[in-house]
Amino acid sequence: MDDDQPSTRGQTREDVASAFERTVDEGRQRLDRTWPSLLATGTIGGLDVGVGLLGLLVVREQTDNALLAALAFSIGFIALALANSELFTENFLVPIAAVAAKKAAPHRVGRLWLGTLVMNLVGGWLVMGLVIAGFPQLRPVAVEQAEQYIRLGIGTQAFASALLGGMVITLMTWMQHSTESMPAKLIAVIGAAFLLAAAPLNHAIVGSLDMFGALHAGAPFGYLDWLGTLAWAALGNAIGGIGLVTILRLVQVGREKLEEEREREPEE
Repeated sequence: MDDDQPSTRGQTREDVASAFERTVDEGRQRLDRTWPSLLATGTIGGLDVGVGLLGLLVVREQTDNALLAALAFSIGFIALALANSELFTENFLVPIAAVAAKKAAPHRVGRLWLGTLVMNLVGGWLVMGLVIAGFPQLRPVAVEQAEQYIRLGIGTQAFASALLGGMVITLMTWMQHSTESMPAKLIAVIGAAFLLAAAPLNHAIVGSLDMFGALHAGAPFGYLDWLGTLAWAALGNAIGGIGLVTILRLVQVGREKLEEEREREPEE
């Protein structure tokens, strides 16, 4: 190969390094936020996903087509991307990358996870209450949509689905940081949202909002059932997102780039 021609391998390393830098910068910003900003962002994230579920329920009630409904659900994830809100499961790769680069203290990750998770659920519970109150014709389909999580239960199948859910969302996060092209970011978002809803994958926040809609509609299960489902999904999502994507991406970045990033002055 001509020495003047950069190799594909070299270009790939440069792309990975640039994606990692953007990830670290955003991770530092997320971890440095005040409590009011963190909690407000988490609440908005729950509201945004609720908008996506409104689209899903309307399309499923009108067409009885699960794939079209899954496509409509992506509206919520487009809102997440464009409105700069976030989900609990989006916070596996980004803050851990910042901590690995020594741009933030490890304890701040727990603060981010807890605040985002709680407020995603609060915002989601509120918006799903509004959806069911405003569109009572959606009650039967909301209950049907949520009962799949009850049938899934707490076991190997549910856990495997949760691992995949965490992996898909964390991969989506990496893809978003791997490009500065907005169309490419939206393609990543729409693809991940479609997989979540079409499979469906066991996702702590999406599944919770599905169940909240059913609970508002008079579901034949209760909040204790939801809590068990949430805990199992959140554990699987975290292991999938951190173990199957985040750690491997840090290995891909390499020790040399990691050490370089630790010396780099953060962008403001």
